[in-house]
Amino acid sequence: MKIKSATALLMAMGLMSANAAPVPDTIDAHVLAAQKAAGLDFPGTLEVLCIQPADGSDPSAAARAANAGRPRKDPPRESWYAEPAQVFDNVYWVGTKINSAWAIKTSAGIILLDTMYNYAAETEIVDGLKKLGLDPATIKYVIVSHGHGDHDEGAKMLQDRYGTRVIMGGPDWDAITKANNMPGGVPKRDIVATDGQKVTLGDETVTILLTPGHTLGTLSMIFPVKDHGKTLTVAYSGGMGFNFPRSPERFDTYIASVKKFADAAKAAGATIIFSNHSMYDQAWIRSRWQRKAGEESPFVVGADGVARYATVMSECAKAAKLRLKGA
Repeated sequence: MKIKSATALLMAMGLMSANAAPVPDTIDAHVLAAQKAAGLDFPGTLEVLCIQPADGSDPSAAARAANAGRPRKDPPRESWYAEPAQVFDNVYWVGTKINSAWAIKTSAGIILLDTMYNYAAETEIVDGLKKLGLDPATIKYVIVSHGHGDHDEGAKMLQDRYGTRVIMGGPDWDAITKANNMPGGVPKRDIVATDGQKVTLGDETVTILLTPGHTLGTLSMIFPVKDHGKTLTVAYSGGMGFNFPRSPERFDTYIASVKKFADAAKAAGATIIFSNHSMYDQAWIRSRWQRKAGEESPFVVGADGVARYATVMSECAKAAKLRLKGA
């Protein structure tokens, strides 16, 4: 792939190392470090996290406040619908052009990661799995990365229809339980995730990491996949944006969770990044890639790529924290 060749060239030139010298504690230095780490693999992550107002404010806060209490208008289908795709021997992408849900096929059923907005869950997950020759009734677990509507609104439908067990972080269970207008309904409180929890179904295991920051109950994950019979490891980033009540302490929590995620990914030998938004991991684009015989999956970014992804998150958070202080 030309993109991978260019990325490798930049790395060889020493422009994209995730293990560079300590970064000076200034906004510009942290943004530059994030830019170098993003390279050609993670431009969306860089744009969303590092392009922030100079005063450190949340650019989406005003919009959320203006729409508070108002019924959400579902977008037209053509703006979000995407065909499902098999991306590894046992992993399937069943997301929209914007949000992602991932199905891990095991010998005893399916583990689903995230459920997207209610308006997309039936079409993308239920119908999508059927298009791929899989039975949505075999979804035994759904792990919700965090309690925001673009990831959790399909959970109740799966829980009610198929008896799917729903796993979520404790603080996010608390948050959605208080909701009284959640499209699709609030799922019955089920499994509260714990740090290091192993979710095993048949021949597959997903390890959960508690990574508070984006929300206080954000979950990230580590799990193996098969690619033409070869075992590879995925690091799943459960929460990214800074659309939370901003304070230095909250950013410190976020940064500590990124380090925890990066350390776990390194220890597991992860070479693949998944997330729940295509802007971060280019899932929609990469799932469309037509691989030639013997060609490496476009989702494989290498151990250095996984480390660089975490570097983008951390450096952008450090810059945003400094903006709060008016530095």
